[in-house]
Amino acid sequence: MPRTERGVKRKRDTDENPPKINSNKTQSKTEQKANSCYTHWLMKSEPESRIEKGVDVKFGIEDLKACENQTACWDGVRNYQARNFMRDDMKLGQKMFFYHSNTKVPGIAGICEIVKESYPDHTQFDPKDIHYDSTAQKENPRWFMVDVKFERMLKRFIPLTELKQLYQEHKDSGGPLANIALFTRARLSVQPLTTEEWNFILNLEDEDPE
Repeated sequence: MPRTERGVKRKRDTDENPPKINSNKTQSKTEQKANSCYTHWLMKSEPESRIEKGVDVKFGIEDLKACENQTACWDGVRNYQARNFMRDDMKLGQKMFFYHSNTKVPGIAGICEIVKESYPDHTQFDPKDIHYDSTAQKENPRWFMVDVKFERMLKRFIPLTELKQLYQEHKDSGGPLANIALFTRARLSVQPLTTEEWNFILNLEDEDPE
């Protein structure tokens, strides 16, 4: 798929203690589990204006819809585990929830599709970009991204508060959201979902939250 000229400028997630080498192949237990059972994703981006180093990092689902072919590269991810998910596990045709973060009412707005598998994130090499990484080398890229395409809005916006209440209930009952990364790995902007988690959340759009 053609890459949009406008990258996805979101609040980047960073490792507090990143590895010293950029080829970090060590996978956490969460990542190892992803290799076998995760086929869906939740990816966070900011729908409201916020200036970082003179650049507005706003990119909500409406911005994606406005892109050419309603497609954009998901650039700017600067967390190793999130990068590994995109680089190693995301496959063509897989679905993702577009999650609005860092806003008054965060939550899931719509559904997108992975339309191009991982390739080097160009922003790591651009000194003028807010996601520039002076240690990245073109012959051995540190950061990767995928292309996503808008599919549809959810029938209703599913807020974080509703998901949190369900998560807390499911922790006690052993329900589908008992181990969802949205709460067990909340800092990650790129999160895996099991098919069970995906289907449960998707069914919420047909329910009356009241």
